[in-house]
This record gives sequence, C-alpha cells and structure tokens, in this order.
Amino acid sequence: MKLLPLAVLVLAGATLSGCSKHSVTQCTTAPEAEWQDQSAFQAQLLAQGYKINEFKVTEGSCYEIYGFDKDDNKVEIYFNPVDGDIVKIEAH
Repeated sequence: MKLLPLAVLVLAGATLSGCSKHSVTQCTTAPEAEWQDQSAFQAQLLAQGYKINEFKVTEGSCYEIYGFDKDDNKVEIYFNPVDGDIVKIEAH
C-alpha cells in the first residue's frame, strides 16, 4: 500500500503549514471612532514613565509601542486603544 505513506506526508504538510501562520494579537473590535486619540494616548504613556521608540497601530486593532517601561526594561506592549488596558507585553 503506497497510498498510506503519501497520505501521512500530505497530512503532515498540511499540519505544518498551519503552524507557520503568525497569530495576530487582537485588542478590540470597537470602531476607531471609539478609540483614544493617538497623540493623547502617547502623552499619557510618557507621563507614566514609558519611553517610546516606535508607536504604531497593528492589524489586530492595537496601539503598540516599542521602547522601555517604567522600570527601564526594553519592551513591546500592545494596548487596547479604547480603554488603554495592556493586552500583551513582550520583554526583550
């Protein structure tokens, strides 16, 4: 039976190809009209002691910063743009 090894290879390939897709951190589904103003949000973070090297809006509807937290740790942080809550932190 030569079909069994072929079926195993096809199944393994399909499984591995699904693993290669990157996952998107989703922060909100609220419309942008409900989001905090980007400049005001950044100013608020700076006042709280964050240092922002880069600020962007992600495809998952997050405000994302690359920089340093209040304790001077290098971080990448995803914020919910509606309420400002931290959704995900990656320390570097």
